[in-house]
Amino acid sequence: MQTSNETKSAIIFGGAQGIGYASAAKLANAGNRIAIADLNGEAAEQAASRIAKEHGVETTFTSVDISDLNGVEKAFRDIESKNGPTGIVVNTAAILADKQFMESTPEDWKRMIDVCLYGAFNIMHVMLPGMQERKFGRGVFLASDSARIGQARLSYYAAAKAGVIALVKSVAQEVGRDGITLNVVSPGATNTELRNARERTLRQEMGDEKYAARERKVLRLYPVGRLGEPEDIAAAVAFLASPDASWTTGQVLSVNGGFLMP
Repeated sequence: MQTSNETKSAIIFGGAQGIGYASAAKLANAGNRIAIADLNGEAAEQAASRIAKEHGVETTFTSVDISDLNGVEKAFRDIESKNGPTGIVVNTAAILADKQFMESTPEDWKRMIDVCLYGAFNIMHVMLPGMQERKFGRGVFLASDSARIGQARLSYYAAAKAGVIALVKSVAQEVGRDGITLNVVSPGATNTELRNARERTLRQEMGDEKYAARERKVLRLYPVGRLGEPEDIAAAVAFLASPDASWTTGQVLSVNGGFLMP
């Protein structure tokens, strides 16, 4: 049950915008103290200030590159010195790239895996000791439906996110008896700044007419008839971080408008 003081402190990695920010807002609305950790320190500060103003909770922020283990360790120390022990950790930080597999380079793969897979490893490695000591913790990590079914032009993104799913499922089996749950939220196409930047590039490459046809084709893949919004995904994140999900661990929750029905 979510009763101890440490359960009221949450860190959201990648929380300055998009799904991360929406998740931070949902968790703040539930009464949690919020820490925004993001590569963009200025954006993290602005996001933390906005959440404090709109939700009336204590907030803090830090700049961190999740691919750097030492940086993640420092971020935790800084945040916990202000917010106290962390009960909830959400990782939405990621990068997204779009290339045919044969056009991708070892450098492309290294950067993707460093951020999307090793980033999750680094966060998990740092957050777990304190949670194990306190016998409580909630971890929610974002993956992607491309990790579950594959997706052309996203091979290295899909591979890294598939690694996140395997990592979370494996470690969840090890730490469940410590009162810690680890789960994955797997979004479909969502209107985030990250996706929209990729879409602008595609539109420039394809031209308006071909891009519009592609968008119509994409929408037909979603039975609910629309793409996701950050708040759609944040609702699932907030549930998995809540007392209502205390018996849910090692799971992958697709929030995707029906795009994938495993």
